[in-house]
Amino acid sequence: MEATELLKKVRKIEIKTRGLSRHIFAGQYHSAFKGKGMAFSEVREYQYGDDIRSIDWNVTARFNHPFVKVFEEERELTVMLLVDLSGSGNFGTQTRLKRELITEVAAVLSFSAIQNNDKIGVIFFSDKVEKFIPPKKGKQHILRIIRELIEFQPAHPSTSLSEPLRYLTNAIKKRSIVFVLSDFIDLDQEGNPRFDEAIRIASRKHDLVALRIFDKREEELPSVGLIRLADAETGETVWVDSSDKQMRTNYKAWWDKFSDKLDECFKKTGIDYVNLRTDEDFVKPLTKLFRNR
Repeated sequence: MEATELLKKVRKIEIKTRGLSRHIFAGQYHSAFKGKGMAFSEVREYQYGDDIRSIDWNVTARFNHPFVKVFEEERELTVMLLVDLSGSGNFGTQTRLKRELITEVAAVLSFSAIQNNDKIGVIFFSDKVEKFIPPKKGKQHILRIIRELIEFQPAHPSTSLSEPLRYLTNAIKKRSIVFVLSDFIDLDQEGNPRFDEAIRIASRKHDLVALRIFDKREEELPSVGLIRLADAETGETVWVDSSDKQMRTNYKAWWDKFSDKLDECFKKTGIDYVNLRTDEDFVKPLTKLFRNR
């Protein structure tokens, strides 16, 4: 991509997403995530009304009298974006590709973090970690992230969510807010998510939020006759008669089963999540997610 064309795209996304972040998400972001990061301050004697879950049992045993841990809100949080750049992101039949939606949402979250004086970092992944941008502050840092979101080309087309989740757990020591932007199509032969163990471990250390990106035509096939479908990650192609009602019914059943398993995985690990479709406005579901937190 030519430098002038890239700069125009960066500027366009900056204007759109910075405005959304400033006028819509700023307050929602602050109330949803500030206060989630708590740092240990001191211990003091237990007082009536204190939460028994805050009792420091080691100190209590030492002095034979109940003591509680006192925490204070961390003024600065670290926000991490785990961005799926696998081949399936280049699919879109409506107003934009899945990757384009991921870029916009990631930019909004980045500006929200900076406006709240938080650090922001990114892990780009396919079936491996493709690039790691360490958490920093500042507008130039945000513009670098946007440039990479637009221009970066992964070396691999396949998907593995376990790889970036393990990398996150090992590389980021401080508890962070982590947004995972992906279609989460990473399944074993039985159709089960292959990343359930990795996401469970990561969620113990960090505050994870799953942003599931998908296209309308992934949810339900239209009846348009004989069509050729290509798997963007494996290169395999297959001809499908979409006018066959039973075939469309079977596909919809598979999609619903896949969605139910994702839902179960996220709920089991206590992860907040939201579905974002390429042909719909992402502002309302994101705002609702923040408000519900």
